[in-house]
Parts: sequence; structure tokens; C-alpha cells
Amino acid sequence: MAGSGYECRKYACWWFLAQRNFSPLARPQLLWYEFGKDGVGKSKECYNFPKFTESYKTVKRMFFQQEFLDFFIELAPNNHKDWFDLNRKRYEQFVKEPFKDFVSHLIAKMAEKDPAFKELEAKDCIFRINRDIRFSKDKQPYKLQVSAIITPEGKKSKAVNGVYFELGPEKIRVYGGVYEIDKEDLLIAREGIAAHPEKFKKAYRDPLFIETFGEIRGEKNKILPKELKEASEMEPLIYNKQWYFFTEFEPEMILSDQLDQLILNCYEAGRPVEQFFNELIKR
Repeated sequence: MAGSGYECRKYACWWFLAQRNFSPLARPQLLWYEFGKDGVGKSKECYNFPKFTESYKTVKRMFFQQEFLDFFIELAPNNHKDWFDLNRKRYEQFVKEPFKDFVSHLIAKMAEKDPAFKELEAKDCIFRINRDIRFSKDKQPYKLQVSAIITPEGKKSKAVNGVYFELGPEKIRVYGGVYEIDKEDLLIAREGIAAHPEKFKKAYRDPLFIETFGEIRGEKNKILPKELKEASEMEPLIYNKQWYFFTEFEPEMILSDQLDQLILNCYEAGRPVEQFFNELIKR
């Protein structure tokens, strides 16, 4: 996008789908209009959707209004308690409650395919907007986005089954995979990759996974146990001590009636990798 940070979005007017007759399997281009100070609007291509699956049937619905983005845009230069308290009603009306509704909706859709999500509630998945500033040099008290992790046990779970996402005026980010893992499970995961390298490759080389996330990321160890070194020559990802992935989308998608499908589709795209680790690590 032209401009930088929040400034360019002060002149963003609206966006639209280039394909009016939207198909759940189509890959329409998302365009938006950026209006400069001269009042001249220019359409700009933001991104292409990943392919939508037909496994989730949803009614088109906008969960968020422009006020959602406006709140965070205004919070950025006013990140202190006095401003937040004065605007708390805005936060609750346009951010907190709509996000809770959105997360509840996603849980219900995911539970249609996996009963492990049926007992889950939105409050168990949503992170606070307050930042933990105890050990940080940055003392700004509030995050500039909302976030949630939908796993069978919500925020307390370390299960490799679910999706984490952030919505804010800068971007949308969607994550999956293995981020936190203890030493015992790390060894189990590595031994599983060594024992089933082709099955693992098939999971992360799945065309939809590559199209959506690109690659598996994560910190690596420089040294491996001797018994894993030979296997690591065939599969270098054994060196990883994390196996996570993420993708980003333009923030204008937050105002779309296809936002739920976007998150759900990312969840589906990451499932082959997550299922591989779920079979190895029994939570």
C-alpha cells in the first residue's frame, strides 16, 4: 500500500470484491480505493483469497464496522489509560462485543467438524487487550489489535489443533502449528518426523498449505542427538524446535462478510500439518 502505517488508511474509503457473483471456490481479487488529499481515488489490488472450502456453510455476515478499525487507529497515538477510559464504551460496543460474537461463531463452525470444540466458549479463547508491561521497556498499556486462540481447551491448551489470529488496523495474521513444546514432546515429535519423513513432507507440501502459508517456520537447534542426524539429512526440519506457520491479509478484510470463511479456510489449510503432530503428541 502507498503511505505508511496508519496515515495511509486515513484516506481509505472502501473496498469491494472484483467478482460480483462470488463463488466459495473462486479466488477473486480484493480491491480497495485509496483517496489522497487531492480527493483522487485509486483502486489498488491488495491480495487474492486462498481457495474457500465448501466444508463450512455460513451465511454472509459482517461482524465488524469501520468503527472497529477507527478505535485502534485513534488508540495508537493515545495509548494511555485516560484516553481508553474516555472511549471505553466505544471499545465495548465496536470491538469487545463484536469480537466475542465473531469468536463464538468460529467455535460453532469448527465444532460442526470436530466435537472437541463443542464445550468451548469465547471467553476461554480471547486474550486481554491489556499488554503485560512488567518486564518490557515499552510501557504502553494496550495492544493495537484483538487476538484469540481457538483450541479444544482455549488459551490454556498447548494442543496442536486449532488456530490463532490477530485482527488490527495494520494487518490480519493467522497462525497454526507447534509453537510451545516441552523437551519430552520435542523428542517425540522429532522421532516421529524421522520415522515418517514422507508422511511429514506430504503434509507441508500440500498445495493448499503452500498457497496459504508458504512454509513451516520456527527456531532451530544447531546440534541434534546422534540417532537423529542421519534422518535430518533427509528432513532438515528435524532441527526445528518449533513448527509453526502464519499468513497475513490486509486489514480491510475485517469489514468483509467473508472474514469467517477466511479464518476457517486458513484453519483447514493448516490441518494436515497439525494432524501429523497430533498423532505423535497425545495431549
